[in-house]
Amino acid sequence: MEELDRVDQAAILMLTLGEQDAAAVLRHLEPREVQRVGAAMAELSELSTGQIQGAMDQFLETVTDETGLAIGTRKYLQNLLTTAMGQDRAQVVLERILGGHTDGLDRLRWMDSRAIADFVLAEHPQIQAIVLSYLDSDQAAEVLNYFTDQDQRREVLMRVAQLDTISPLALAELSQVLEDQVKSASNRRFAELGGRKTAADILNNFSPADNEVMLGAIKEADESLSEQIQELMFVFDNLMAVDDRGIQTILREVSSDALVLALKGAEGALQEKIFGNMSKRAAELLKDDMEAKGPVRVSDVEAAQKDILSTARKLAEDGEIALGGGGDMV
Repeated sequence: MEELDRVDQAAILMLTLGEQDAAAVLRHLEPREVQRVGAAMAELSELSTGQIQGAMDQFLETVTDETGLAIGTRKYLQNLLTTAMGQDRAQVVLERILGGHTDGLDRLRWMDSRAIADFVLAEHPQIQAIVLSYLDSDQAAEVLNYFTDQDQRREVLMRVAQLDTISPLALAELSQVLEDQVKSASNRRFAELGGRKTAADILNNFSPADNEVMLGAIKEADESLSEQIQELMFVFDNLMAVDDRGIQTILREVSSDALVLALKGAEGALQEKIFGNMSKRAAELLKDDMEAKGPVRVSDVEAAQKDILSTARKLAEDGEIALGGGGDMV
């Protein structure tokens, strides 16, 4: 199981469930999750019986502590309020609880990043910032990569960082561009969107070289804003600030191949920290693998580090570890 990450394990589970059951599960995932699991399903081949059994065992171990109580709660709440209050009044109350109408923006999250970029490139920078803020940070980074004008990139990312709240009317107007019909916006006064943390999350999904260029461009326009964004970022070297228990938790979730590549481009102190949180035998094997790997492409190292950081951020969001360094991440 060492070479299989959590997405691969999820893909194995979906393939073993059968079409109807797998489809029922996928309906509850976020768009980017569906895309990742779907891509993994398409790429899996020549799985051993042990790998399949390992994925199933991991699933059973995880699901033992979970319940299905939260699945479908929005639909249940909608049906409950409609029965109790009638459709019109229920819709008003539901929007107060769950937020305004953003079906158009939600549709974007299912689109290819290039298609989203083609849609927003001709829009006003403020519209572009709202769209990027609404997307998952990795998808937003992919979209921003299609902005070939460096000044335009800087302008949009600065606007993302400076976003704080946005009126439901503005969200509804943006959704109307994508949808033929848009219902009345939420009665909530504001919806939280964007901000420095969102800008930092987007930059975390860029390569270190692109990060440096983007932060430099923002610094020229607004040095204080650049510093605030940088403080909220979490890069590979920041793993030095994670405690030993956190490092050990991360190591259990990443593949040995990714670790070999990532550490090829890491500082010596960080390498030693990683080795120190492994058994002596495992550390020796990892060092041998790194030496045997020989020279590697910088892009491969950056991709491996990005995958490990993604795992670390997910563990932090789940409350399993605490990230230090680049700001408060949990």
